[in-house]
Amino acid sequence: MRKKSWEKRKWLGSILFFAVLILLWELLFLLGTRWLGIWKSYAFPEPLGVLRAGLRMAANHSLWYAMAYSGLRAAAGFGLSIVIGVLVSLALGSGTKPMNYLKPFLTGVQTLPSVCWVPFAILWFGLDEKAIIFVVVMGASFSIALSVESAIRNVNPLLVRVARTMGAEGFMLYRRVIIPAGMPAFIAGLRQGWSFAWRALMAGEVMSSTVGLGHSLMMGRDLADINQVMLVMLLIIMLGIFIDRGIISQIETHVLRKRGL
Repeated sequence: MRKKSWEKRKWLGSILFFAVLILLWELLFLLGTRWLGIWKSYAFPEPLGVLRAGLRMAANHSLWYAMAYSGLRAAAGFGLSIVIGVLVSLALGSGTKPMNYLKPFLTGVQTLPSVCWVPFAILWFGLDEKAIIFVVVMGASFSIALSVESAIRNVNPLLVRVARTMGAEGFMLYRRVIIPAGMPAFIAGLRQGWSFAWRALMAGEVMSSTVGLGHSLMMGRDLADINQVMLVMLLIIMLGIFIDRGIISQIETHVLRKRGL
């Protein structure tokens, strides 16, 4: 009962916070556009205008198509990034000299903004789905690789020695000891990789002429519809938070609880 009461107060507090935030936003709009005339109404988004833009895009189904296409691209790109990142991390953990030189290079590439991969994507793949997925993979896979490599490297060496004493080697050592011990750090790395992938997806969709949230953002700019631009930005934020909090965070909590952490 006490837990339910606490959750109810938490939800009410969140609703109140966002209601106050929207009210302050509306007051700022009125103050700047109508009362003081600091900026034009078409240059600053209004809460009611954003709501109208959302209803309009929902009515003509463009909003649902954009969210669906962006979600599918994010899933495909993030999935490939995980596979590539894990393979690269295993190569980094092999301890060979070429791999030791590769890690600083990957650390530098990780800092490269995702939009820098857009020219390569256009030249290699053209303006299609493969170009967008390429930008997502290049934006997220190196982050995941370094995170997974760090998770493997920071596994308690005592566990590894004990497992080897008991005859575990090669794939068995990874499957039975290293991967389970490094799973919490691995999931934390996936969370970071997801943020890189989501931002890279928006960078890729901005340059694309196909359906997607990034394309809808550019359409709002071309139509000088600041409310549509703000709507898409809010959707990008909310969807990113939903995936992080609603899926990745739940998996992380389950893994930590299972390990008594």
